[in-house]
Amino acid sequence: MVGDNPRRICLRALQQWESSRDFADEVLHRTLQTAHLTQVNRAFVTEAFYGVIRNRLLLDFIIERFRPTRLDRNTRLVLQLGLYQLYKMRVAPHAAVYETVNLAGPARSLVNAILRRAINERDSIFADLQNAPAHIRWSHPEFLYQRWSDSLGSDNAERLCQWNNEPAPIYVRTNVLRTSREELLERGSGARLSLRHPDCLQVDHLPSDWIESGAVYVQDPSTLMACELLAPKPGEKILDACAAPGGKTGYLAQLMRNSGSVIACDYEPSRLDRLRQNLARLGVLNTTVVQIDWLQENDLTNSGFDAVLLDVPCTNTGVIRRRTDVRWRLTPGDFHRMPKLQTRIVEHVIPYLRPGGRFVYSTCSIEPEENEQVVARLREIIPNLTLVETRKLSPIQDEIDGAFMALFLKN
Repeated sequence: MVGDNPRRICLRALQQWESSRDFADEVLHRTLQTAHLTQVNRAFVTEAFYGVIRNRLLLDFIIERFRPTRLDRNTRLVLQLGLYQLYKMRVAPHAAVYETVNLAGPARSLVNAILRRAINERDSIFADLQNAPAHIRWSHPEFLYQRWSDSLGSDNAERLCQWNNEPAPIYVRTNVLRTSREELLERGSGARLSLRHPDCLQVDHLPSDWIESGAVYVQDPSTLMACELLAPKPGEKILDACAAPGGKTGYLAQLMRNSGSVIACDYEPSRLDRLRQNLARLGVLNTTVVQIDWLQENDLTNSGFDAVLLDVPCTNTGVIRRRTDVRWRLTPGDFHRMPKLQTRIVEHVIPYLRPGGRFVYSTCSIEPEENEQVVARLREIIPNLTLVETRKLSPIQDEIDGAFMALFLKN
């Protein structure tokens, strides 16, 4: 049976991403679910989709060399898709041009001309790119690159942007509620021990049965460390205040050996559904899922928790390598708005922690406004919290996703 055209499927996904606020991962997942593609073509769509989003500023730089006037959105997306194939993928030029032009509709002649000039002038374009501003070469918003350049220095800012543009390796946490690390290694599949965390394996291709059976959870090693800092014990009563999609919740249950109790909260019904599905697949038995918006009055009757994990909403600047489109969703105002939101959530959650209990505040941000500055603010406005320890992970230093966590005790 002839399957769908992979380039047309990819273009459709890009159009959906541009016209909505949905994250790229969600758009691609929905697209691939309904498309009829071979495994090879699924891989092509995935690489091209993320590649165009990741490199859109660089691709626009090339387009504007040949077409400095305005383009309609669809024609620009078609050109970005064609140029990505020509400059970043191992696709024969004639195939990239022919297949892409067929997507262009009324703009066929324009797209054909630009792509052929891009082939003929490839060397001079690469020379121009070498002299382009760093935020264009690494395809990041100018304000974000400048922010990092000011705080980290220009060399480290470029290293961080380069890191963000590299495909992320696949790490999986061994779910010992279902299996053991040794058993997974014996199955083969190219799995190998991660140097970043003893509970993680790195794989090149993830066997579907590993996911379906709950043997593993796809999870960067950085996401485990907030749970370990909280140090939940078997038999304790734990609150995971912002739990979806459930990676940290599942690890808490694993550390607790499925005993005691965990209340896992989130506020969006779709996220709660995914949380329940993941916990069931992982064999988690000690957890109750509760819908809560921490900024509103809620009817959570449980209190006196021994420990609380609060992985707050944040700008996600530590995980741009994995969440490819985050860079294009951010605005300068987010770095003022998010700390206020994070502080308000902490204020609403802390009353549920018993005296003497442990509290971990965590983000996947590398921004001081969301990390050290929020911790300093919490020490001012919640005097019965004592800071015990902070940990910070930097992509360019630790070679895993960026993260921040702070452990407090409640007096």
